[in-house]
Amino acid sequence: MKHKKIVFVCTGNTCRSPMAEAALKAELKRRKIRWFTVQSAGLRARNGTPMSPEAKQALSEAKIPFDENFVSRRLTGKMIEEAHLVICMTQSHRAEIDFINVVDMKTLAGKEIPDPYGQGIDAYRIALRTIRECLPRVIAAIRPADGEKEE
Repeated sequence: MKHKKIVFVCTGNTCRSPMAEAALKAELKRRKIRWFTVQSAGLRARNGTPMSPEAKQALSEAKIPFDENFVSRRLTGKMIEEAHLVICMTQSHRAEIDFINVVDMKTLAGKEIPDPYGQGIDAYRIALRTIRECLPRVIAAIRPADGEKEE
């Protein structure tokens, strides 16, 4: 089976979407679910900006592995077209992208992911906790239907 791309989207691709990328990668690995490539991007990202120190700290505290060399990138039409599913952190992000394979966390999993940017570490912990609470519904949405083969 061909790998399916999942792309998380936020504003700057330095906080929420990279934390969601790392959290989903870790959860898929823990559950031994293969055939997914997980990425992230930002609607207004500057290419090459490192992940925020607070996002790294929140992931480290939660024992979620992440790429220390992660850098932000701007969402492109090609990324959306190649993705199986694009998951936006908020409904306002979703409103900016007009493609059929795009959904927001509120619609998919019942919660918007609060923006921790410019706030203290507790805001990043809350955002990561909210992301992790949404992951079971995210995984349910991306897994093959019963009877389809994953491998």
